[in-house]
Amino acid sequence: MAPREFLTDRLMLGLVALVALVLGMPSLKPLFATLFPRLDRPLYEAESFVRLTLDHMALVGLSSLAAILLGGSAGIAVTRPWGREFRGLLETVATMGQTFPPVAVLALAVPVMGFGPEPALIALTLYALLPVVENMVAGLDGVPAPVLDAAHGLGMGSAEILFRVELPLAAPVILAGVRTAVIINVGTAAIASTVGAKTLGLPIIVGLNGSNQAYVIQGALIVAALAVVIDAGFDRLAGWLTRWSQR
Repeated sequence: MAPREFLTDRLMLGLVALVALVLGMPSLKPLFATLFPRLDRPLYEAESFVRLTLDHMALVGLSSLAAILLGGSAGIAVTRPWGREFRGLLETVATMGQTFPPVAVLALAVPVMGFGPEPALIALTLYALLPVVENMVAGLDGVPAPVLDAAHGLGMGSAEILFRVELPLAAPVILAGVRTAVIINVGTAAIASTVGAKTLGLPIIVGLNGSNQAYVIQGALIVAALAVVIDAGFDRLAGWLTRWSQR
């Protein structure tokens, strides 16, 4: 990659910034000490930023995968003739899942499941369902009827049409929903630290509780860099899918 291309590549710049922040945060201690001279501890050192980032990504990945599997399967089901009557119910449940505050879900889940990543996983999965369901349904509904008629005319069965025709054609729209869900979860996962899950929200919450702005900035910077990298990655994938579908 030429230097000019590198400087205009959002994914590569985001990756460099993320790696530099995660690995180089200890080196920025003098900077934060200068910016916040009244703080005795200007750098969050209770947990490694590498470990917090990996745990944060794992929680986001698992919750997003669960939302994709659940929301995607449900979205496919309500676009089939035998499941159309449940479409309104699914959309209502998905909307409720996103409008119900994740903090409230955590508060309800902790007494049953205890502290840790499990209640956070439930809250994030519910929060990510709506964009996955909406875009799955919209993508499948957007497949042109003549294309489906042609597939039937070729003797394809229902499952073959779904996997070889409908899902490939709907992929860009579906991917947009997945992209939204994952980006939402990257930011929302920070609150999981309120119930004992180790995420990048830990320095933010500790900083807010202790009036330590440096901690808040450190956690927020890495969360923002991670969101940029993931969004740029989806942007790259969307471009590839668009080129593939035009062949």
